[in-house]
Amino acid sequence: TPCPQWPYCRKRCSYCNFNTYVVPAVDEAAVRSCLVREAQTLLRLSQVHRWVHRVGSGGVLGPSCPPAASHPLPHSVTSVFFGGGTPSLASPGTIAAVLEAVAGAAHLPAGAEVTLEANPSSTSASALDGFRAAGVNRLSIGVQVRGALPAAAAAAPRGPIVTVLPPQSLDDAELRMLGREHTAAEALKAVEAARGLFPGRTSIDLLFGLPGQSRDAWAQGLEATLRVCDDHISLYQLTLERGTALAAQVRDGALPAPPQDLLADMYQTARSVLVAAGFRHYEVSNFARKGALSTHNLSYWQAEQYIGVGPGAHGRFVLRAEGGCSREARVQTLEPVAWMREVQSQGHGTRSRAVLSPLEQLEELLTLGLRTDEGITHKRWGHFSPQLSLQAVFGEPGEARALQQEGWLVLDNGGLRCTWAGLAVLDSLLPDLLWQLQRV
Repeated sequence: TPCPQWPYCRKRCSYCNFNTYVVPAVDEAAVRSCLVREAQTLLRLSQVHRWVHRVGSGGVLGPSCPPAASHPLPHSVTSVFFGGGTPSLASPGTIAAVLEAVAGAAHLPAGAEVTLEANPSSTSASALDGFRAAGVNRLSIGVQVRGALPAAAAAAPRGPIVTVLPPQSLDDAELRMLGREHTAAEALKAVEAARGLFPGRTSIDLLFGLPGQSRDAWAQGLEATLRVCDDHISLYQLTLERGTALAAQVRDGALPAPPQDLLADMYQTARSVLVAAGFRHYEVSNFARKGALSTHNLSYWQAEQYIGVGPGAHGRFVLRAEGGCSREARVQTLEPVAWMREVQSQGHGTRSRAVLSPLEQLEELLTLGLRTDEGITHKRWGHFSPQLSLQAVFGEPGEARALQQEGWLVLDNGGLRCTWAGLAVLDSLLPDLLWQLQRV
């Protein structure tokens, strides 16, 4: 899964602490050239077009894994996700060039999911039509995915697990507070245009827990969303990040912070309302109906390999071209100008790389896999841990057994997964599970 990042925005939102840049002018030709070259380089290093190892795509090959142990089976890119920043500010020509580079370096099936994050203020019908012609077949309105994924979750009270991603709101006052460029009317127009061009493949997101947001306002927002949404919704609780304008306003008392019990009630209300409307709660923050699950999102939660391309992008993949046996965690240079210099000189702008130990990979699999309603299947766990089964780790007396008895977890023939109640409090379950894994 290549994840090209366009780091530029027209303005910085009041809650945003992502690796984004507001500049007077962007040399798009130079950025495009570097995105293309880095995508080609990293795909070549992964050899995604040449090999699938006998243990599957997980990337844990063990201490001894000569290339001869791999089977020369065809492999393909499952999805491409253009994030940022605001990638809808890039031209369709840039999107097309990156997709052409991906298709030239690896097998990109005709039906592969190609998602573009879009801001309502940069999604005119003509622009969307251009992106569709460039190869985009799925749109994510107002959503922005951070490349970094947590290896573990810190202990916390049993409340809703949260993921901070830029939001979509249908309330003008909320949008002004968040520093968004668009109005609610413009957001609705963008969703309508997107659904016309990408029917069944337009995702929108909802944000809750805004300073001063009431339970009634949240309920009204849900009702408004169900009247206009397509078949995928992402639900996020706002986190006040240090250094952001919104966090400073709350700290200084200019805006109130919502109480924890209200946040929990908002989350549970949304889950119930969306499921009643036919949506499957397939991941902590994601809901889909009519089978419209995001292939890209699932690749993260299932701990598949992904390649971060662009300033500040993160990746997890096996460098088979360098004789690698285990997946690496890689981070690209943050600042765009420095990143471009590195790409131009060496083909990629990787700033840091670290080989993940077998335990670290299992920790990531546990942390991410339990976010889904399917959980972690025995087969997927076996890709990463062929010698130690799920049953051997979590079926014995200990923390996991206690969580099962309390109704938070299930371990059966399907694998390890959260119950409906457990999915809402996953952040508080993980420390005990990680501790049990680390002791094996």
